[in-house]
Amino acid sequence: MTVQLNHRETADSSDLEVARNVLKVEAEALQALAQSLDGRFVEAIERLAEVEGRVIVTGMGKSGHVARKIAATLASTGTPAQFVHPGEASHGDLGMITAADAVIALSNSGNTAELSAIITYATRFAIPLIAVTAKAKSALAEAASVPLILPAAPEACTLGVAPTSSTTMMLALGDAIAIALLERKGFSDSDFHLLHPGGALGQRLLRVSDLMHGPEALPLCGPETVMSDAILTMTEGHFGCVGVVDGQGRLIGIITDGDLRRHMDRSLLTERAGDIMTPSPRTIRAGALAAEAVAFMNTSEPPFLCVFVIEDDGPAAKPIGILHMHDCLRAGIV
Repeated sequence: MTVQLNHRETADSSDLEVARNVLKVEAEALQALAQSLDGRFVEAIERLAEVEGRVIVTGMGKSGHVARKIAATLASTGTPAQFVHPGEASHGDLGMITAADAVIALSNSGNTAELSAIITYATRFAIPLIAVTAKAKSALAEAASVPLILPAAPEACTLGVAPTSSTTMMLALGDAIAIALLERKGFSDSDFHLLHPGGALGQRLLRVSDLMHGPEALPLCGPETVMSDAILTMTEGHFGCVGVVDGQGRLIGIITDGDLRRHMDRSLLTERAGDIMTPSPRTIRAGALAAEAVAFMNTSEPPFLCVFVIEDDGPAAKPIGILHMHDCLRAGIV
């Protein structure tokens, strides 16, 4: 039993040592890549930023898997992109590439035979070709409009043959290209949300305007409205409150269930809304994040379930919607 435990501990220790060494080697490769970037990277970004069509990303084998991910990252950050398999390109898929596009081709050796059709096609039609390769003296690098040469770095594989450090550098360089283009284009979180409506990321980027009930659902009354009518408006709205607006439609007060309890007596139904309301109610901007609205409602003292929505901050602004805490919870905002 002791021998078995010692053997397992030795194996576990060896596994951890291998894993840490892989990460160390790849981290060093990324540092070398960062230091190697120069004016050619800037030129590549300029070429890609000018593209009116799409960025075509291609590669074979492991480079192809990386190319698919780079294309997806570009597309999700505001740069239309598509992966084209180099093996299929010579069998009709070259038709996916137009003169308005640019090509990013990945090949560690730079002499991948399957890329020849795309290289020839890009050269013939003057399509910008960005090469990502470790070999400056290769067919791909020499044909490229802008060659991005990966620095010499050992593969993390103990045999030194499995693509590890090289593909990690390609992937990271693709991320760098995507984010540089994002920054250059001024891509905002609103733009990002349009392309990521689903999942936790989409929920986190939801705006108040995405969840609020619009003007047609607003429970509103004037300051001279008799409370019997104001309570009917509150009941029909199902929000537990009614907003009080002046003659210009500006929000000047709010009446909540709490206000009704505080003023409960025989004369309540004949009182005027302006006498019962809480003036200067709290509001939130339509452009605020839904998560911000939840925090706003929860951290206020006392907490509240509904908030009127305005277009912009300002005194006595006109309400354009209303948001209930339950709307946020149904959308997964917590």
